[in-house]
Amino acid sequence: MTTTSHDSNQGPRIRGFIDIGTNSIRLLLVRLNPNGSYTTITDQKEVVRLGEDEFVTHRLRLDAMQRAVLVCRKFAELARYHGAEEIETVATSATREAKNRDEFLKRLQHEAGLDVRVVSGMEEARLVYLGVSSGVHLAERKALFIDIGGGSTEIIIGDQRQYYYLNSLQLGAIRLTSLLLPDHGGPVSSGKYRKLQFHIRQNAVYAIREAQKHQLDLGLGSSGTVENLAQIAARALVNGETRSDEVLRHADLKQVVRLLRSLPLEERRNVPGINPYRADIIIAGAAILDTLMEDMQLSEIMVSKRGLRDGMFVDYLSRTEHSYLLEKMSVRRRSVLQLARASGFEEEHAEHIVRLALEIFDSAREERLHQLGDWERELLEYAALLHDVGGFLSYSNQHQHTYYIISNADLLGFDQREITIMAMAARFHRRKRPRRKKHPEYRALSKRVRRIVRVLSLCLSLAESLDRSHAGLVEHVHLKAHDKQVTLHITCSGDCQLELWGVRSHQKRVAEAFKRKLELEVLNLNASCAIDTSSR
Repeated sequence: MTTTSHDSNQGPRIRGFIDIGTNSIRLLLVRLNPNGSYTTITDQKEVVRLGEDEFVTHRLRLDAMQRAVLVCRKFAELARYHGAEEIETVATSATREAKNRDEFLKRLQHEAGLDVRVVSGMEEARLVYLGVSSGVHLAERKALFIDIGGGSTEIIIGDQRQYYYLNSLQLGAIRLTSLLLPDHGGPVSSGKYRKLQFHIRQNAVYAIREAQKHQLDLGLGSSGTVENLAQIAARALVNGETRSDEVLRHADLKQVVRLLRSLPLEERRNVPGINPYRADIIIAGAAILDTLMEDMQLSEIMVSKRGLRDGMFVDYLSRTEHSYLLEKMSVRRRSVLQLARASGFEEEHAEHIVRLALEIFDSAREERLHQLGDWERELLEYAALLHDVGGFLSYSNQHQHTYYIISNADLLGFDQREITIMAMAARFHRRKRPRRKKHPEYRALSKRVRRIVRVLSLCLSLAESLDRSHAGLVEHVHLKAHDKQVTLHITCSGDCQLELWGVRSHQKRVAEAFKRKLELEVLNLNASCAIDTSSR
C-alpha cells in the first residue's frame, strides 16, 4: 500500500523504486526529508537480459528469471538495510508479454519479498514522461520523448506541464535483434539494415504521423541505448578532442551506425565509448533511433539520464504532502530549492537576499548600467538562493565550498554553462571580486560569461551586505545612475549601520562594474534611528 501522507514532525523516510526492464534492472533509493528535500542514496543498474529469446519463444527463460530474481533480491536487501519503508516495483515489456509471467512474479514475491506491478505500455510511457520531463527545463516548448528499451520503445509528445500523446511500440533493442538480426556476430549489411528500418517504420507509422502533426521544439532521448550511442558519438568520431555526450546529432548517429555495422561483434566491443555488454544489441537500438529521428525530422536530441524509475519517484511524490514541489515550481527552482534545503540553508535569509539582489539587478537594468536580460536574472535568483549552502561544511571558506557544491550538484533543468555562472556568482559574492590573474576558473570563461559573472556577483554581494545582520532591516533597495555616480537608495526599518558599512566595502567593485562612484541614500522608516550615510 502506498503511503500518501506524512507527519512533518517525524524524521526522514526511505523509499525504494525498482524497474524490472527487458535488458536491465534498476534501483533508485531515496531519502525524503520532512522539508521536502530529498537525497539519492543509491542509483544502481544490473544487466540481466530478462527478455533473452523471449520475443521468439514468448516465454521467459529459466536462467534469465534466475538472474532477475537474484538481482531483485539483492536490491531489496540493500533497500531494507537502509530502512526503506516500502519498495515499489514495476515490470515492463518482457514480463507483461511472457506466457509464464505468473511463475516469475510468484518467484519475486517468494524469494525477494517484492509485490511487483506489471505496467501496460501506456503506463510505462507515462512514467517515462514524468521521469524525463521532471529533469529538463522545457517551459512552453513542446518536446518529443523517445525511450528505447530492450522490448519496447516509448514515444511521448509533451511540454513541462502535460503530455499530449503517449504510445508504446513493440520495438526494442533485444526484440529486434532476436527477430531480425539473429546472426548478430558479424557485420550488418546495408540490405539487412534497410529491412530493419522497414520493420521499424511499419510498427511506428501511427506514432510518426502523430509527431508530424505537432510543432516540435526539441527531441529528448532516454535509456541506456540512447546514452551509449551518444557516448560512442562523443568518443569514436573525434580525434583527441573533448566532445559532449549531452546532445546527439542525427548526422553523427548515422556515422556511428555505419561504423558499428561494418564490424563483427568482437571488434564492435572495442569501439571507443561503447558498453561491451550492449555491443550485440546496439545496432538494432541505433536503427530505431535513426529511423525515428529521420521520419520525425529531428536533427538532434538532448540525452537524458533519467527514465522510468525517476518517474516512479515523481509519481509517488505527487501523492504526498510535498506535491506542491511539482505543481507550483519549475524544474529549475525545485532542483535549486532541493539542494538548498538538503544543505540546511537559512531559508528566510536566502529569500530576502533573492528579493534584494533582484531589485538591484532590475534597477541597474532600468538605468542601463548593464545589458543583461531575463535569462541572467533567473540565474541570479538561483545563485542568491544557494549563496550560503557551503556553510554546512565550514563557515571559513564558505564561498569556496558553495562554489564546489553548486558546480558538482545534480541540478536538474540547467546546462553546464548555467551551473558555472551560478557557481561563480556565489563564489564571488564576498568582498573578493573575480580576477583573471588570481582565479584560473574565472579566466577560463569567455569574455561574455565573465561579464555576466561580474554583474551577478556584484548584485549578490550588495544584497548580502544589505542583510548582514540577518534581521531583514533593509526592506527595499534601488539604484539610480547619474553622470559620475550611482546612488543606492535604501529603505530600512531600523538601525542598519552594519549593513551600510558592508555596502561601502564594495565601492571599488561598483566603480569597476558601472564606471561610477557609489553613494548611499537611506530612508529610515523608524525615525528614531539616526543613519550615517557618509561614504567614509
